[in-house]
Amino acid sequence: MTLAVRPYADGDWPAVAEIIAEVLTAGETYAMPALDDAGARDFWLGQPGAVAVAEVDGVVVGTAKMGPNRPAQGSHIGTASFMVSTAARGAGVGRALGQHVVAWHREHGFAGIQFNAVVATNEAAVALWRSLGFEVVGTVPRAFRRPDGSLVGLHVMFLDLAGMRS
Repeated sequence: MTLAVRPYADGDWPAVAEIIAEVLTAGETYAMPALDDAGARDFWLGQPGAVAVAEVDGVVVGTAKMGPNRPAQGSHIGTASFMVSTAARGAGVGRALGQHVVAWHREHGFAGIQFNAVVATNEAAVALWRSLGFEVVGTVPRAFRRPDGSLVGLHVMFLDLAGMRS
């Protein structure tokens, strides 16, 4: 198996759109409905920053988007979003994308990376981000409604890239 992360190219859209549809339809990790193609394009490609894809043996199986968390006075802190196809989970795709995103933010001079809404029950993601140095800086209780109707917390996670925290 060959796993590689590279910048998004226009020809990647069909695979990326399929991953977005799969993740949003599952309803377990993003607080948003399924989107049509135009909505998905705007959501994933319409923000400042960059988009990457992860390939296993040349097949796109994951994607990440990264850039500033907020404009203007908040633009020194980055953020990112990740999606991995169900079939590729547990194969290191999320870790490879996470490492790429951290490196990208460092290279572009960001002081930190803030994840605004990591679903607390997404244990694999929480463990991955912790292993990459992120910490939970707060949890909004019952802020996410799972498909079964249960309410769970949303973590705000942060990685200090500039020694800002004491």
